[in-house]
Amino acid sequence: MEVTIYPISKELTDDFLFFFDKVAFTDNKEWAGCYCRFYHLNDDELERQTGESNRLSAIKSIQEGKMKGYLAYLDGEPVGWCNVNDKNNYSRLVSNKELWDGAEEKICSIVCFVISPEYRRKGVASQILNVICNDYSNKGYRYIEAYPRKGELTSAQHYHGPLSMYIKTGFSLHKTFSHYDIVRKAL
Repeated sequence: MEVTIYPISKELTDDFLFFFDKVAFTDNKEWAGCYCRFYHLNDDELERQTGESNRLSAIKSIQEGKMKGYLAYLDGEPVGWCNVNDKNNYSRLVSNKELWDGAEEKICSIVCFVISPEYRRKGVASQILNVICNDYSNKGYRYIEAYPRKGELTSAQHYHGPLSMYIKTGFSLHKTFSHYDIVRKAL
């Protein structure tokens, strides 16, 4: 299945909202209010967030060019999303000291894949990942980094993407922890 993939832009805000409002979490309603804001918020901000405030925050971040990511389309409808940005633009990553080696080179981080339930495990995330690797190799980044979780996981819990997908795309293990790995690909 071949999908069309576009970087998020002001013009695609309505598609992003449609995807999160109507498609992304039809099988996981308890996550429906995230709008992919979790990694952008520190603990204090997270406690105050609601689905509506996350939605408004996502709109503002997209309009200001602060939220980065890619939407995947099939037959003109959004079927997938990936949140990717400079590692320093994610509050939750900045505050997690085990993710840092000290003097870091320019790194982009992939924090979330959300694929429509009916299109999971059909290669949509892999196609998005290939576009990200190509695009970010031309943006001055030294590495792309991701955080696949370990263990028996539901589709929803695989939101970082599976380790096998990253390995197939040329990533290698950078660090390993009890619940997740850090994988990197040099650009």
